[in-house]
Amino acid sequence: MSRVIVLGGCGVVGSVAVSTLTTVKDFSEVIIGDIDIKKANEMVSQLASEKLSAVRVDALDPKSIKSAIKDSDVVLNCTGPFYKFVPTILKTVIESGINYVDICDDVDVTREILKMDGSAKKAGITALIGMGSSPGVTNLLAKFGAEQLLDEVFTIDLYHAHGGEPSEGAGVIWHRIHSMLIDIPVFLDGKFKTVKSFTREAMMLEEDVDFHEIGTYRVFPYPHPEIITIPKYIKGVKRVTNKGTVLPDEYYSLTRNLVRLGIVGEDPIEVKGQSVAPIDFTIAYIINQREKILKETNFGEQRGCVKIVVAGTKKGKPHQYIFSMASTGQAMGEGTGIPAAIGAVLMNKGKIKEKGVLPPEGCINPLDFLSVVQKFLRLEKVGGKGSPLIIESVDEKGTIQKITI
Repeated sequence: MSRVIVLGGCGVVGSVAVSTLTTVKDFSEVIIGDIDIKKANEMVSQLASEKLSAVRVDALDPKSIKSAIKDSDVVLNCTGPFYKFVPTILKTVIESGINYVDICDDVDVTREILKMDGSAKKAGITALIGMGSSPGVTNLLAKFGAEQLLDEVFTIDLYHAHGGEPSEGAGVIWHRIHSMLIDIPVFLDGKFKTVKSFTREAMMLEEDVDFHEIGTYRVFPYPHPEIITIPKYIKGVKRVTNKGTVLPDEYYSLTRNLVRLGIVGEDPIEVKGQSVAPIDFTIAYIINQREKILKETNFGEQRGCVKIVVAGTKKGKPHQYIFSMASTGQAMGEGTGIPAAIGAVLMNKGKIKEKGVLPPEGCINPLDFLSVVQKFLRLEKVGGKGSPLIIESVDEKGTIQKITI
């Protein structure tokens, strides 16, 4: 009998993770932990799984968290915004001595929770952090390319583009704005440095990237955790970058322009007798304009792609591998929620043995992950026909060959 609780289980990502976990035999109990118990109970009724139940959790109250996660084998944390919830939840989970998985993609929060590594080791538990799409799948494919396919690795460049999801909540918009306001880490020439959005240094790192099946788009430096964890766990790499965008271009430009104008303050100002925080206005305005922009651009079906380019040498000659995970009709929830669920499954199977607070590349064998991916997505072969994962081998002459695992 194994029990997993999904905190934030009613959210866009959490609900996908819950639905996925009810379909596997690895857990006999799946618990939805959410502050909205009414919505959680509605999910239980809709999914109609005998193993599924719900409990109310206040993710800012350690006592509430401890009560909810008691007797669980794995805690899967899908609550956001991460800066607000993750540190409290992880600290409480460590104190409870339970293995943990999350989808945190805030680089500043990641730095904070990595400092809990000693506490996790002392408690004898594993905290797998950033187990989504990016970070998550990106880390593991980068590790696979660097350690299994190349003799030496020099550069790892990560790219992502997505858009057209059915909806975007305030938390998603806030995260996007936050990512433009903080220092963005990059790992260049074997050294860490930071750049700020809208500066000349950041503009020099922009590039146009061809994404498999969805087109070519301009991408921008993005502060994701892969940049600070990959150089630690993948030896020899001299450059790690992460760049992304949100589709359509007009929509992302709106967000960038509002941030550039500085309409992001948290201190309220008086507007016709009402007290309004600029950041609240900006988020509400972006959400208000989103549907209009999608219609005006005839954007159509939601789509996205994550691309990982791993370059180095093979048999003494320059070589690179390009991993592309493209999808149409699949929302961000699936792209993040399914890898998160797989992380919980691998944890429960005993495939993750290292203790402490660790990113995916620090504790997961990529082949274990790909093996479970095949079962979840019913793929004939990873990288083969019908697979959302395309793997291309590029030799020193620029000859491209698709490969399967």
